[in-house]
Amino acid sequence: CAVLFRYGVIVLFGLQPLEEANFIKGLESFLHQRFEKMESETVELRITESGGEGANNGILMLRDTAVPRLQLVAEMLSKSVVLAHYESTVAAAFDSIDPFARGLKNQNFSQRHHKPLLQYVGDTLLIQHRMVGRVEVTEKPDVLWDHPELNRLFQRLEDEYEIVERHNSIEHKLSLIARTVETALDVVETNRSNRLEWYIIILIGIEILISLFEISTRK
Repeated sequence: CAVLFRYGVIVLFGLQPLEEANFIKGLESFLHQRFEKMESETVELRITESGGEGANNGILMLRDTAVPRLQLVAEMLSKSVVLAHYESTVAAAFDSIDPFARGLKNQNFSQRHHKPLLQYVGDTLLIQHRMVGRVEVTEKPDVLWDHPELNRLFQRLEDEYEIVERHNSIEHKLSLIARTVETALDVVETNRSNRLEWYIIILIGIEILISLFEISTRK
């Protein structure tokens, strides 16, 4: 069984490593904007007759392997993998943003910083758009509307993979990056405005000197 998500995640059930590799290879022609690093997560499924469902230490207990249950498991695993991808992306962004934060402290900014700062703004907005618009990390899966009896399993999986907490942590870090970049952009724009004002003052001064020179030569 395989579940494919439009935001670039594949969840596979019961496939051997060679079968997984062949299945993914068969999808390569459909891939666009492939990620440089592939995130993966593995969980062991066990069927239990005791009725207790949930995940613990990498083992997921299920009552059965009905499609709705597997669909819910796939949803939660896909969100966990996406969060892992964005956690590493945001961590790298934090390392890259450090020089700009130091620049704010030392007031060492120039026009050459304008383009990379705008790129960080775009990257931050893109991550937020994908998390909210495509992945819908904090939204309940559609399968719960038709199968409300799976709500308890959903809550247990959500807690086990800390979906909400990880999402909020990423949002907090993105907000911090956005504030840092916006402040740095304001500093760059202010410096540019100050330079323009000085250029105007210098031009006015040159014009006054030229006028005085013309007046003096006429005498």
